[in-house]
Amino acid sequence: MQTGRVVFGAMEEVVFGQPAAAAIVGQMDRIGANRAILMVSGTLNRQTDEIAKIRDALGARCVAVFDAMPAHTPRTAVIAAAEQARATDADLIVTVGGGSITDGAKAVQICLANDIRSVADIDRVRNVTAPVAPKVRQISVPTTISGGEFSAIAGVTNEATHVKERLAHPLVMPRAAILDPAITVHTPEWLFLSTGIRAVDHCVEGICSREAHPYGDAQALKGLALLARGLPRVKADPTDLDARLGCQFGTWLSMGPLSTGVPMGASHGIGYVLGAVFEVPHGHTSCVMLPAVMRWNKSANAERQALVASAMGYPGKDAGELLDALIRGLGMPRSLREVNVGPEHFERIAEQAMGTPWIPRNPRPIDGPAQVREILALAA
Repeated sequence: MQTGRVVFGAMEEVVFGQPAAAAIVGQMDRIGANRAILMVSGTLNRQTDEIAKIRDALGARCVAVFDAMPAHTPRTAVIAAAEQARATDADLIVTVGGGSITDGAKAVQICLANDIRSVADIDRVRNVTAPVAPKVRQISVPTTISGGEFSAIAGVTNEATHVKERLAHPLVMPRAAILDPAITVHTPEWLFLSTGIRAVDHCVEGICSREAHPYGDAQALKGLALLARGLPRVKADPTDLDARLGCQFGTWLSMGPLSTGVPMGASHGIGYVLGAVFEVPHGHTSCVMLPAVMRWNKSANAERQALVASAMGYPGKDAGELLDALIRGLGMPRSLREVNVGPEHFERIAEQAMGTPWIPRNPRPIDGPAQVREILALAA
């Protein structure tokens, strides 16, 4: 008999289909916040009027804007943002941007609560089960669709070691997520579509896990169906807001397994290393690795992979091949070579991947680096 435990997150509301500026005002009114720091995409701030519209809507309730969070959420940028939030006595963090910004704000919450004031100080809270609980919380307006706003974990890159480290507390999950498809039109096509494959990866590795359960399955299967339909529609017509909102719903559902205790597998484990060491964008790591991981795992979970194929609309077909075709159809990279990672790097990747949380819980057991190298060879 299957046993398990489902833990529900600390998110209070998801608002969808409304303009971001008005929805943020509504959330601040609901929460009773008066001093918001905006952590936002630099490109969105400098090249569009979206952030200006939000600042105008908030008026004096916007006390600062931080728009310098690089990809992969480096420690130095987290400390800079935390110092700005501390100096302005912010009582709320509002993020408008992709996953690195969302994770950055989660990390800032922990830094503020635990009096973290330097890059080295982050050692005190990395991989700690119960740091001091955040008091300054977060709401998020995602402009990509990797799903980090629905997680209580932040991935922060240690620039000295090139390792992505985990900062977590149940309350770092945003109090609210605002899904505004119109604001995502500004997101570069490659970034929107590739982060969509990251969400597909959440669905697929959740469905295929040895520890999958019906509650997570129900969300991941529906999320995968929405993403498999919606992403090609966005590729065909970037102005299709219904398709974009469908992808946002799919992304929300994609986090169902992970947020209720179902582990990810080798695609995520290897992806952590590709991002932290080789600066491969999160979405591209999934584009490159997921089909290869599915092929390597098939001998251990063919029954679960059949559920993936059915959710994608092709019962009886090979799930790895279907994912390969979906990713290729979106024009995304499909090999490690295309993201500038060669066989000479495989040993380092394999050794480092063994230390991630997900490789030990891959559905086909991985006993050592040699098996990770087998997967990398499939993705070469």
